Parts: sequence; C-alpha cells; structure tokens
Amino acid sequence: MKKLILTAIAVFTLTFVNAQDGGFAKGDIFLSGSFGYNSTSTGDIKDNSFEFTPRAGFFVSDNIAVGARLGFTTSKQETPITEDLKTNTFNAGAFGRYYFTPSNKFSIFGELGLEYASSKTEQGPGELKINGFGVNVGPGVSYFLSDHFALEAFWGALGYATAKPDVDNAESTNAFTFGLDLDDINLGLVYKF
Repeated sequence: MKKLILTAIAVFTLTFVNAQDGGFAKGDIFLSGSFGYNSTSTGDIKDNSFEFTPRAGFFVSDNIAVGARLGFTTSKQETPITEDLKTNTFNAGAFGRYYFTPSNKFSIFGELGLEYASSKTEQGPGELKINGFGVNVGPGVSYFLSDHFALEAFWGALGYATAKPDVDNAESTNAFTFGLDLDDINLGLVYKF
C-alpha cells in the first residue's frame, strides 16, 4: 500500500512539475519520509496498521548530509475468539549520507543509519514492552523532478538489530542481515529548501 501511494504521488508530481536543474549543495536542507496504512481481513479476523516516519537532513558539505528521523507505527488485530492485540512502536534515529554526485539531477548515495526503537504490545490486561537498537548501511538514489522535489529510493544492504523484552531474565533477539533485497525498496518524495 505504501508503494502504491508513493507511486501515485510520483506520477502526480511528474505530471504537474517541469524538470529543472536539481541537485544538492552545502547548506541545503531536505525533508522526506514515509507513511502507510494497511488493512486486511480473513473471515472475522481484522488487521489494521498505520505508519508515519518523517526525516530531515542538512548538507554539512557538498557531499555529506546528516539528519534525524522519527517514526510511529500502530497496529491492531481484532479477533472474535481472543482480546484485541494492539502494538505501538516509536523509533528515533540519526543518519549520515555520502552523495557521490550531489549537484546532478541524478544522485547516488550511501547511508549509515542508527536507530532506537521502543514498542508496547497490549492484549487484554497484559502488556509487553520491548526496547532495541539497530544500525544499517545501504545504497540509494535520488532523481530531481524540479529544483525542489526529488524522488528517492533506498534499500538496506547490511544491518544489525537487537531487541530485548522488558521482563526479568529475558533474552535479547539479535539479527544480522546482508543482501540487496530489491523487493524491499523504500520509495519517497524529497523536498529541498
């Protein structure tokens, strides 16, 4: 659903914006992010989720951008047999990017990101809190549609994440990922000030 919405925004932007010379330079500020809504149902079981993840970046030099991102995801599963299952997750992170061709209309970049995540799951009277952090490195591309708008694609290539429930004697879950999964590309629209 998220990819469908972002594709619609891209088509709308391409239709109404004339392409100009784009690109980034030292001192530029940009905003981007993602949002999504999913709803599925199987018989009497319903799943709904909403995600909102804004990010902002600043070019400290012609090739290097640093920034921060926040994220909020909420999901709810309704079943006729058990209590509803609700999960809220909050993320906060920082990233650094190196742009190989920053002043061109088409730019290639590498990103290093760090992130903290905290989630709370409730079902009936019980709740479970989980805290964790992650780090990832991956490539991305941006293409300027005008002086201020660009399309962006990013996918993770190398990552590590750990999460631990907030209960006594809990074991942490550690995950290491490597690979270019082209089925999991994050698409976005960037606005440059």
